[in-house]
Amino acid sequence: MAGNRLNNSFENICVFHILDGLRDGLSHFSDPSRAALIYTTGQDAPPRIYDPQDLLRGHEPRLQEFFFSALDWRGAPVEGGEIHFLEDELYKALELAGIISFGGRSNEVPFQLWFTEEHPDMCNVGPTRCWLEYAVRLFAQNFDIRNVTNIDTAGYLLQNCAIHAVRDFIVDERSRMGWLDTRIRVYPFLDAVLGISRTKEEGAWPRGRLVVVEPSQLGAVPFICTFPPHERPLQCDFKHVRKVLQAVEYSGRVLVSDGERIVGIALGRMPGAYLAAQFSGTHGFLMLRDQLVCTFSDGSFHSSNRKANLVQLEELLLESTMPIEDHHTMMRVVTSLVNRVRDRRHGCTLIIDLGHMMVPTAGQHFDEPLDLRDPAHIKLASSLAKLDGALHIGADLKLHGFACLMDGRSVPGENRGRGARFNSALRFTSENEDLIVIVVSSDRPVSIIKNGIELTAACDFAQIKGCPTPPLLSDWVVG
Repeated sequence: MAGNRLNNSFENICVFHILDGLRDGLSHFSDPSRAALIYTTGQDAPPRIYDPQDLLRGHEPRLQEFFFSALDWRGAPVEGGEIHFLEDELYKALELAGIISFGGRSNEVPFQLWFTEEHPDMCNVGPTRCWLEYAVRLFAQNFDIRNVTNIDTAGYLLQNCAIHAVRDFIVDERSRMGWLDTRIRVYPFLDAVLGISRTKEEGAWPRGRLVVVEPSQLGAVPFICTFPPHERPLQCDFKHVRKVLQAVEYSGRVLVSDGERIVGIALGRMPGAYLAAQFSGTHGFLMLRDQLVCTFSDGSFHSSNRKANLVQLEELLLESTMPIEDHHTMMRVVTSLVNRVRDRRHGCTLIIDLGHMMVPTAGQHFDEPLDLRDPAHIKLASSLAKLDGALHIGADLKLHGFACLMDGRSVPGENRGRGARFNSALRFTSENEDLIVIVVSSDRPVSIIKNGIELTAACDFAQIKGCPTPPLLSDWVVG
């Protein structure tokens, strides 16, 4: 009995620390993230679940069908210390909407399946799946050696895996493309990308494109010019590369590297499974050929595609009396304005007025409203957004005013840490039912507000506490 209690105690500690480290690491790579685990500790043992933040709540019917209607998920026993990853058919059979999963089998843990959420603004789920793979390996290895002093270290490892997850995904994808025999080392390239992104030149952040091509493919690169071998800047010399990068700013030209040195400047399509970093000032984009892998900013890699998430606006438009044929146009207009403002890093406020009678606003108006279906008018509107006050857009897809003031009586939910734009929008929408206000902060967050409520507010997930015994999946499903 004492041995069972000891085993259960180790199991609880192991699950807790690995999941908490995974959750914390993914929350820095993406938006705040939850994680969950379903596992067994014996070939015929019933599955248990650890889901401390209710990531899988709402998926009970699908989990019940997958785990209890058939036993295909158990698979064959694994001998020795090997870890076998789950077959693709199992992921397709389970397929939970909005959830990323990865699992494996080992002798000590015959089945384990880790889950996290797929955020709507993710560039690519590949690096996150690599992160879940690390959790699979660490859980199996620590369960095998059963050394409680190693558990903290396993949790710490999972907190800082962004560069490793990005690297492993790139290596796996290039291998899948047939580039097994490669001379490109990915880690030095990723270090160079972050180093260059942090390096200013005469006060300006880097802009331009750096491409790494296999040395065997350099002959197919459309070079404009090349540098003598003894004068080629080292890729790891961030300051030097940053200076040379000025030669390709605001152009279609790119700097071409062989993985060690900058070979020259080119214009046109690159050959092979090349890597590319697009520097765009304070942020940038990392690509494998035409596939967006992740973004980078503030010296770190992130999963966000840096596009505004306007899902709540789309839902509100569908619920409105606005003609259905105008929904797409309104979304295109608002998305264009928001992205232009975010790229220029200045805040703005958009009033979307869907009422039959326009709400009077104090601000600057036009003799004739500007039709925002005209691209030239959208460019003008994005410039007018720089002025203090809001842009007033009607259901007729026209700009009726700019520098408009919003006011109203104080409402619950005001946040002094969010500034005047945000709190004014709460007050204004609470007194005007047909208004939607979009607040774009200068530091990039976008808030959608209606009826005095922020619809884009992030949920505060409950903090994980203690190391409770994970319940049986059968009890959790019905509980």
